Amino acid sequence: MSSTGFRHAFLAIGVCSSLVLTASACGSGDESGSGKTRITVNCEPPRSAKVDRTFFEEDVAAFERQNPDIDVVAHDAFPCQDPKTFDAKLAGGQMEDVFYTYFTDARHVVDIGQAADLTPYLKELKSYETIQRQLRDIYTVDGKVYGIPRTGYSMGLIYNRALFERAGLDPDEPPATWDEVRAAAKKIAALGDGTVGYADYSAQNQGGWHFTAELYSQGGDVVSADGKKATVDTPEGRAVLRNLHDMRWTDNSMGGKQLLVINDVQQMMGSGKLGMYLAAPDNIPILVKEKGGDYKDLALAPMPGGQGTLVGGDGYMVNKKATPAQIRAGLKWLDAMFLTPGDGFLGDYARARKNDGPVGLPEPRLFTGAADAKDQRVKKANANVPVENYQAFLDGNQSLEMRIEPPNAQQIYSVLDGVVSAVLTKKDADIDQLLKDASGKIDGILARG
Repeated sequence: MSSTGFRHAFLAIGVCSSLVLTASACGSGDESGSGKTRITVNCEPPRSAKVDRTFFEEDVAAFERQNPDIDVVAHDAFPCQDPKTFDAKLAGGQMEDVFYTYFTDARHVVDIGQAADLTPYLKELKSYETIQRQLRDIYTVDGKVYGIPRTGYSMGLIYNRALFERAGLDPDEPPATWDEVRAAAKKIAALGDGTVGYADYSAQNQGGWHFTAELYSQGGDVVSADGKKATVDTPEGRAVLRNLHDMRWTDNSMGGKQLLVINDVQQMMGSGKLGMYLAAPDNIPILVKEKGGDYKDLALAPMPGGQGTLVGGDGYMVNKKATPAQIRAGLKWLDAMFLTPGDGFLGDYARARKNDGPVGLPEPRLFTGAADAKDQRVKKANANVPVENYQAFLDGNQSLEMRIEPPNAQQIYSVLDGVVSAVLTKKDADIDQLLKDASGKIDGILARG
């Protein structure tokens, strides 16, 4: 899933949190009419995201000046990857030479034989060894590398410091357990005037996505280690649902309106009527720029529970039809565009600050070693958000297990959506039966592959 929307498209440097994909036919010939190596790429920001679009075009132009033998043709649309058309584009030969993927799609693209093996070309990618190994491993299948990570996110607890203070809670000591979340939510809801203590998604697969994150936080899992059986009908699964049920029906701290999706919850938080919800750091600029929030009031804590958190992200893979020259050109483009610490489309923090883009949000670190040190140094020098509000998140993440989304994530989330929505809309919902039924359905999904 996305951290800022239905699935993840990482917050670009300022205005638009979701970058974009193409609508047109995509694979290109190796040589353009001028004799250059031509590559098509996707996830160019749409024209409606004027600042991001300008940055992207500037960076492509700079790359072409530095590499006069390469012609980059970028495609845009919304979103970066549409799950409804992704497989059809792959199967129909309509995918770009260098194409955007979510972490959860990497294995699938390899399994259906649509990704080029990048292993022999990794020496062309200067940054590869500086990228976090756990992110590199997502695109590594049977010892071969099929993709390059570009961004990552991990989920935490966004909370409103102003409401915490009004409710007599210490905003510098956010809840660390789900019992503490429940207690804080009850106090915040008691403020009245339509204030909600804690909100959660329960529609459009987003409820299943958050159930998964909450299950990870309790130390549970959605599927077994071998990916063959559901593991939601467990004490951890029941604990997640019981907590939601009790906050909703016993404490009345989740408000009366349910079947919420991300935009609903962001609107509540931005308007100052919500105490807490689960999200990634890239929600914060949206809350400020689009929903009326204030950076000083918005803080981020690690996932309650202390066991684990859901991580996601994206990267690029290369079309199996790409020639060796196109593969090399594509890797050079990725290096320049996204993988140069403190520079490029996602890392030019000075440019972002100059254009009123948020700098200093606690995104999970892409790099290691000297590359990470440089990236963090440049980010700190250009920070324009209250970084102290995110320190708890950074500190707490050090002890959490980072867990990626399950296989067949969207199908599984659809099943779990029904479970979460039932608990939040029916006071007498049978949690045991809901989990038993969901387990059987997920087993069926996993059996079909």
